[in-house]
Amino acid sequence: MSLFALFYMIFAYLLGSISSAILICKIAGLPDPRKNGSHNPGATNVLRIGGRWAALAVLICDMLKGMLPVWAGYYLGLTQFELGMVALGACLGHIFPIFFQFKGGKGVATAFGAIAPISWGVAGTTLGTWLLVFLISRYSSLSAVITALLVPFYVWWLKPEFTFPVALVCCLLIYRHHDNIQRLWRGQEDKMWGKSKKK
Repeated sequence: MSLFALFYMIFAYLLGSISSAILICKIAGLPDPRKNGSHNPGATNVLRIGGRWAALAVLICDMLKGMLPVWAGYYLGLTQFELGMVALGACLGHIFPIFFQFKGGKGVATAFGAIAPISWGVAGTTLGTWLLVFLISRYSSLSAVITALLVPFYVWWLKPEFTFPVALVCCLLIYRHHDNIQRLWRGQEDKMWGKSKKK
């Protein structure tokens, strides 16, 4: 990995550390997502506490944090492995943001944005998997976990040279959802729509 790529990965991490949810909620005069709803600074929680337009803005910004540095990396001549590490850097920034005491979101939108430029085929199957599981279960967290488990296989099939860094990103996503996995196991996880269960 070149020195330039290392610095560029650090740049991707710093870009990922900018919390769209916290900033957009502050600008819109909405409650702090870290202290309301699920206490997660991400688009799903902003949807609960601030409505669909604020959530859409957060979703787009979170995706761009992952997409733009990877996309630009292609034009900067980074190798395939280096591009994968840049994607990992952006996701690490979102999940462990240096600007917000290393307490960030769960990284789903940022990871999707980072993976999309690597392969639009992978992006399509990833989005399709998430939507299918979500439409069946109505659990955003379950959709994210199952998709994260399957994405490395999609990448291995379509773009095998990116399998290792993408697998690292997916392991990070699954780890970040460990509380949700426990609640799903106990039947205490809230669905996006429908009657919520007591925790």
